[in-house]
Amino acid sequence: MSGPGDVRDAVFDAVRHAGITAVFGDPGVADTHPLGGLPGDLSLIAGANECIAAAMATGWALGHDGPALVLPRTSAGLGALAAARANHAPLVVLAVRHDHGRPALDPAGEHLVWSARPAHARDVPAAVARAALEAVTGRGPAVVLAPMDGWDEPYGTRPPVPMDVRRPCRVSAEDVAPLAALLAAARSPVLVTGALTGNGRAWTALASLADRLSCPVWQEPSAGRPGFPQDHPRFAGVLPTDRDGGGRPVLDGHDVVVVVGAPAFRAADHDALLPDGATVAVVGDDPGAMHRGPAALALLASPAAVCERLAVTLPQRDDGRSAPAGRPGLLGRAAEGESLRAGVVLEELAARLAPEAIVVEEAPAVRGALHRFVPARRPLGHLSAVSSGPGFALPAAIGLRLARPDRPVVALLDGAATLSAAQALWTASCHRVGALFVVLTPTGGAAWPGFAGVDPASLARCLGCPAVRVDARAALAEVFDEVVPALWAREEPLLVDVLVDPDT
Repeated sequence: MSGPGDVRDAVFDAVRHAGITAVFGDPGVADTHPLGGLPGDLSLIAGANECIAAAMATGWALGHDGPALVLPRTSAGLGALAAARANHAPLVVLAVRHDHGRPALDPAGEHLVWSARPAHARDVPAAVARAALEAVTGRGPAVVLAPMDGWDEPYGTRPPVPMDVRRPCRVSAEDVAPLAALLAAARSPVLVTGALTGNGRAWTALASLADRLSCPVWQEPSAGRPGFPQDHPRFAGVLPTDRDGGGRPVLDGHDVVVVVGAPAFRAADHDALLPDGATVAVVGDDPGAMHRGPAALALLASPAAVCERLAVTLPQRDDGRSAPAGRPGLLGRAAEGESLRAGVVLEELAARLAPEAIVVEEAPAVRGALHRFVPARRPLGHLSAVSSGPGFALPAAIGLRLARPDRPVVALLDGAATLSAAQALWTASCHRVGALFVVLTPTGGAAWPGFAGVDPASLARCLGCPAVRVDARAALAEVFDEVVPALWAREEPLLVDVLVDPDT
């Protein structure tokens, strides 16, 4: 601390020390939360409700690669906290107990990586600092349930935590020796990646290891972020959840499967994905993920450090290369009067989108087409809503753009995702968030069953967000020509409501 102060001052110092500059909550938090009156160097990003605030914080934390602070008043945002855990986003959640009975937020649930209930306000600064450390280490939400009173008590100048925390992640040749021996003896190895390798260092290390092994790389199907560059020649695709057309396991022909940065295959997936006799090894630094499926070998360590060590330890294999990932052919022009197909929308977007763009997707029906037409070419190139109810992607895209104004951000949404979180467009408008929201609305139907007559574009305009509706490829191309190349510098949101064939 810079000088004597009260508990609130000490909490703010702990927040600053964690590298947090943005705080998320609903509009009423400024008047009801003990931290509601923020100092000038911390900004409140208000969402219309707590789910939206938590989802924006998740996007911000992923883009910032550091913890975000959420100030909830009730338990309404628990669903968004589950999404933060599934996407490995470090959140510090500081809730208050309004009395000595039921807290404002129930800390139960596996989506939390840590929780604390300090008995006295003077214990809150240390708990918040610990929560930031646990959120980063466990890559998920850490909750502090603080007392409502005592925040104006004197605290003093002693910092509540160690001022310098180091996380060494060196891996020796001896550490990887069992896995190296397994791979050296393999006839046909294969790598499977997950969201925990979704950073630049891990991408580089995995690419080096894949080239050393001359093997293909797959992405596990439930990852919310790509764990490997999807335009790399060794990228084989996203694993399906069932057998291929010939009834064979998807990874047929491979005798050693190394899962990096993802849980091992669950027992229910073995028949669909793995051939008989295949040996599975798991590499990751999340102990929880290590125990979600059977494996012959588990290496609890930094995935990037393990891959770097293996790439210089193993001999070069020259017995085969994976086929380059195929790009889809042109879908052709839609006939006059014919409704657009979702693949056409993605093709038009891909033709103009920069490699550095981030696409936040909550349109499960077109997720496979997204991977084909718009591959992730940079870390965090894709972010999908996993383990959450509808309404995550739109506010998450806002948080990402706030954290990464140097990268274009596009949200690809269906009707349910849009209408569940449309209020977030108000935040995007207030903070001049230059993101593009592309909504796929079925032609002749409701944006969401039961909401016939609700027009996403008109709804966006009511919330202060510019919007257009298009129903032809030429009009779509004209809008994308004007908007997509300039997303880098855009300073206001835009929603494009695209009427698409409901059968795509």
